[in-house]
This record gives sequence, structure tokens and C-alpha cells, in this order.
Amino acid sequence: MKTSINDLSFLSSSVIAVPPLCRNNDYSINAEENRKLIKHLESGGVRTLLYGGNANLYNIAISEYSELLEMLQSECGNQTLVIPSVGPFFGNITDQAAILKGSSFPTVMILPTLFPTRPEGVAQAVRYFVERSGIKVVLYIKDESYISPQLVSELVQDGIISWIKYAVVREDTSKDDYLKSLLNLVDPGMVVSGIGEQPAITHLRDFGVTGFTSGCVCIAPSKSMKMLAAIKANDFESAESIRGKFETLENLRNSHGPIPVLHHAVSLADIAQTGAHLPLMSDLDGDLMDPIKEASLDLFEFDLD
Repeated sequence: MKTSINDLSFLSSSVIAVPPLCRNNDYSINAEENRKLIKHLESGGVRTLLYGGNANLYNIAISEYSELLEMLQSECGNQTLVIPSVGPFFGNITDQAAILKGSSFPTVMILPTLFPTRPEGVAQAVRYFVERSGIKVVLYIKDESYISPQLVSELVQDGIISWIKYAVVREDTSKDDYLKSLLNLVDPGMVVSGIGEQPAITHLRDFGVTGFTSGCVCIAPSKSMKMLAAIKANDFESAESIRGKFETLENLRNSHGPIPVLHHAVSLADIAQTGAHLPLMSDLDGDLMDPIKEASLDLFEFDLD
């Protein structure tokens, strides 16, 4: 596992994968299946893994957290940056800060929640985590009421934010006053698009953010990486062609839940067996398995072309 961040070039050199966490049917972590998924991503050129919402770390037990960190460190290659998450609630953040203090993880993401929070309280929690752990934070903005651009700017100026995952969903991605305001206050080079391939072209081309996160990269890592390269080369026609291939699976995720659909898709494409959903998540209805399998296999085969 890569244990240092010298600059922010990694944000644009690799798609930031947001994988599910493979578990056994008794909810314990399955190291072997996680290894398969990690190696699949690495074989496609992905070098940054962010374990957060898709890994359902919202519901992880604090008693299991050290085991998770040890597994992630041991199963990743030397050039792969792994970013675990903490939170979303302050009690979790406090306990996880103590576990992470002195660890080799160079940055950690705080999972967002809207209840019960206030923007100023979010900023206080970020500062507290960094003070207690000694690790800079990835700030995950999923709703514009979570934290204001001005508060974000103050956290950045104080040197406690490593980078920002921006994932506010808009009906029209090109119209986003919050993102414009944010990018007027912080360096766009520390902001990534956080909603997968679908809005990535608009966010990178029109707003100037530097990279993007993806869940479906777990199915087609090499093609997602080619899409990033095409955007960076201003070859938007090629990027759009690739983006369209991810759309069917992404539409299923939008309709039935991004976390459970991706969880099933990785298994149904026979990449790795993701196992049981950790409650409070659960399996989707059986009649959804065929369309998820078809979409995931189509995307997997596209990756092999």
C-alpha cells in the first residue's frame, strides 16, 4: 500500500475507485474475495481505492474497524493508495480517530450525513478528527446544506483537507451555483467529481475539477481509465462514447440504489463474491438480478475489448 501523498497528481492520474466490501454470509470480512476485486482494479490500471459508501462503512462496527484496516493494507499493491472512511457520526469519528492515529494511511474520508448536523458542527468534527488522528481529511460533499463553501475554504486554508469529493446530484450537471462558488474559493485541482462516469465529462471539462470517483470502475477498470485519459486529452468524443457504455448499469443504480446494485453487479459479473449485505442494507428483489447481471456482464465484456 502506498503510504504517502507528495502532491495531488494522483487525483488525475487514476480513476478513484469506490468499491464494495466483500463479506461472508455471517457478515465477517472476506479477505480472499476482497483481494480478487482489488487485483481486478489494479490490473485495469486503477491506483486509488476509496472505501466509503459503496463499502457500507456507514454500518461497520468499531470493533471490526482495525481488522478492515489491516486487510486493506495487506491486500493492495505497493503503488496503490487506499483511503478508508470514518463516521458519519461524531462518536464513530472519535473512536476511529484513535484507531487510525499512527497508522500508515495518509488520508481518510469522513462520511457525510444530514441528520442531525449543522454546517458549523461538521467543520468542528473535521477539525477534531485531524487533531486526534494527525491525518488530513477527504471532505465528501453530497448535499449543499451539509457545509458551506466558505467553511470549506477555511478548512482548506488551515491545511486540514487533503482533497474534496463533490457529489451533489443535479438535474442539469452544467448548472451548479454551489460548485461554482466552491471552486472560486478553493483550488479546483483538489476537487474531484464524485458521482461516477455520468457527470464526469461536464465536471472536468466545464468546471475544471481534476478527476472523478467511480463505483462501476469495479466492473470495467481499463475502460474507465481510458475515459479519464480521453477527458484529459480533450478527446471528449471518445470519452462520451465510453461514458455511454456505463449508462445502463448506472441507471439501475440510480433506480434501485447505488450501493446494493454495485454490490450485486460485482458478484454477478464473477469478479469477486461480495457476499451478504451488512445491515442496515439488504439484498435487492430477485427479479432485479437478471437485468443487473446482463448490464454488468455487458460492461465487463466491453472492458475486455
